[in-house]
Parts: sequence; structure tokens; C-alpha cells
Amino acid sequence: MDEDYTRKILTSIIFIGLLVLSFFLMKPLIMSMIVGILFAFIFGPIYAFFFKHTKKKNLSAIIVSIILIAVVVVPLWYVIPIAIDESIKVYMASQEWDFVTPLKTVFPKIFQSEQFSNEIGQALKSFVSKLANSLMNYLSNIILNFATLLLKLLVILFTFFFFLRDREKIEDYIKSLLPFSKDVEKKLFKSSSDLTASILYGQVLLGIIEGIIVGIGLWIFNVPGAFLLTAIAALLGIFPIIGTALVWIPVAIYLFMHGTPISALGIILFGLIASFIESFLKPIFISRRAKMNTSIVLFGMIGGLMLFGILGVVLGPLILAYLFIIIEVFRNKKLPEGVIIPPEKE
Repeated sequence: MDEDYTRKILTSIIFIGLLVLSFFLMKPLIMSMIVGILFAFIFGPIYAFFFKHTKKKNLSAIIVSIILIAVVVVPLWYVIPIAIDESIKVYMASQEWDFVTPLKTVFPKIFQSEQFSNEIGQALKSFVSKLANSLMNYLSNIILNFATLLLKLLVILFTFFFFLRDREKIEDYIKSLLPFSKDVEKKLFKSSSDLTASILYGQVLLGIIEGIIVGIGLWIFNVPGAFLLTAIAALLGIFPIIGTALVWIPVAIYLFMHGTPISALGIILFGLIASFIESFLKPIFISRRAKMNTSIVLFGMIGGLMLFGILGVVLGPLILAYLFIIIEVFRNKKLPEGVIIPPEKE
């Protein structure tokens, strides 16, 4: 009995030790692996299309991996230098920008005090300069740490390839570890899949499309720093409630104040198209997959951004959403047929 107990203790210690060592071993690669898995989920339908026609998993995964490189990796190679150049231009131009005069025109009573006007002008100038400088440094570090970037890209591609090819095996293995019945496991994975799709396709991809639409307007009407503003709009478009309006409304006001009302109206038009996606298309798409409370998505994104960086915009809501799924499993001993996460009150 004592010998049996000692063996169990030693086995547990060895297992925990190996688990801890494995965690620290994989820790530098975890984020890259998660990115690869998320891309595999996004490109899953494309893989399914090729597999349907070729009946070969390896060939289908290779073709889709090449598509990923062509669609994501190669454009980034050209985009990053442009973003650095534009960040430098914005940083230099911000030193000469007059932030106060347009504000005085719109809000004359608020900006009657010269001291207050100067303080606001300096604060805005400092904010824009720091924003452009931070982006410039971040992008420059990516290029300077090229070897690390290349290694991370390889991890992403390997994870992407193997998750595409072996997704069913991975899911079966995870199911074998879960303490649920087959029926609950099936519903759990279906709910998780719908939830992930609603966030990746509905919130993230449509949000990026919103930013690109605003960006097209910025390019057409020759707005200074259009590329940088497009990147900011694409990022803000991912966030519910906040959206691209934080970019196109200030730009439209700026253009009005500087005597180009046609350009301002054009930017407003493109902004309204983006808002249409945010207000109508995005809720329709998300509700088809899984009804989610907007506050859960928003808090998840903000918390995720603070904890994981840019990747947290996706991971944050997913973590909270999966938590609610597991809570429902233990609360009801099964997944509900309808809404997974409490819907918003009408």
C-alpha cells in the first residue's frame, strides 16, 4: 500500500515537473501557435474546398498554406516599410500642425482663453507625435529583429499546416480528455465552433473591412497620412461600439475646417457605408452563429489587448465566451439548444 502510494506520488511529481518544463519550453512559441490555429480556422472552408476535389489532406494543406503566404505574409513585406515611412511623415508634420484654429472655429466659446487653447494644442500635438513615434519604433523593431520574426512566421506556418491537416484528430483527442457524454461533447464543439466563427468572421474580418472602406475614401480624397489612418481605422473597426467613426469623423471635420467640403462629404459617405456594416450586417452575421452580449465582446477585447497585445483583441472575447460555455455545461449538465451567452436586452 505504501509502495503503491509512493509510486503514485513520484509519478505525479514527475508529471507536474514535465508539465512545468514543457510550458516554459513552449512559452515563447505559444502566441505564434495560436495565430496559426486562428488562421487555420479562418482558412478552414478553403481547405475543405480543395480537399473535396483532391481527396488528399497533405496536398490541400500545402495549397492553402501557399494561399496564406500570398494573401498575408507577402503583402506585409511591402506594407511595413510604407507604414514606417508614413509614420515618420506624420511625426514630422505633427510638429507644424495647427490643432487649435479648427477647434476655435467649431467651439469659439470653449476656446476663448489663449492659455487653455495653447495647452489643448500642445496636448494634441504631443499625443499625435507619441502615437506616430510608437508605431514607427514598433515597426522598425520588427525589421531589426528579422531573425525572430522569421522564426515566428515558420512556427505560424507549421501550426497552420498541421492544424488544417489534422484538425479532426486533434479534436478527437481533446474530446477523449473531456469528462462529458458524447452528446454534450458534440454540442460543446458545435457551440465553440459557432462562437469562434462569429468572432473571427463577424467581429474581426468585417471590422477590418470597415477600416479598409474608410481607407479607400482617405486615399481617394488624398487625406494626409491615409495609410496610417487606414491601419488605425481597421483596428478600431474590430471593436464593437467604438468603430471607425473615431477616424472618419475627425478627418471630415478637419477637411471642412480647411476649406475642402467636397472631400469632407466624400469621407462622410465612406464612413456611413462602414457604419452600415457595423450597425446592420455585423449583427445579422453574428446572430446567425451565436448571440453574444456586446459588453462581453468589448470587455474581452479591452482586457485581451492589455494582457496579450494586438492578438488579445481576438483572444479576449474567445476566452470569456468559452468560459460561459463551460459554465452552462456544468450549470445545466448539458448545453442549451438556443442562446449560449445571455443576449442583449432589447
